[in-house]
Amino acid sequence: MSETAIQICVSEALEESGKGIRFPVTAGGEDGTGFAIRYSGAVYAYLNRCAHVPIELDWNEGEFFESSGLYLMCSTHGAIYVPDSGRCAGGPCRGGRLRPIVVFEKDNRVFWQPDEYVRPARA
Repeated sequence: MSETAIQICVSEALEESGKGIRFPVTAGGEDGTGFAIRYSGAVYAYLNRCAHVPIELDWNEGEFFESSGLYLMCSTHGAIYVPDSGRCAGGPCRGGRLRPIVVFEKDNRVFWQPDEYVRPARA
């Protein structure tokens, strides 16, 4: 079953290595959030759940990048992830990766595509 893509934001809301945009999801039957960021000119989205311990990454809402803007960082234990792959680059997430969410830009807007695991948030 294919579901319609869901708008996250307008494209301009995502600045290069800047603040991310959170959006509500249900993942594996649990309520949570996803987030979208812009890195190297492209948009990426992930489930907002650290691969080390399943807690949200952002230290303030939408703050996913560490100070250099090169990595995403978990606010709790300092795990760092490569923004364009979600692969763990250091810290306690060794061998892990963030769960990607299919995302695309169209008509100056950013959308995410639900899949079998990450679904629209329950009402």
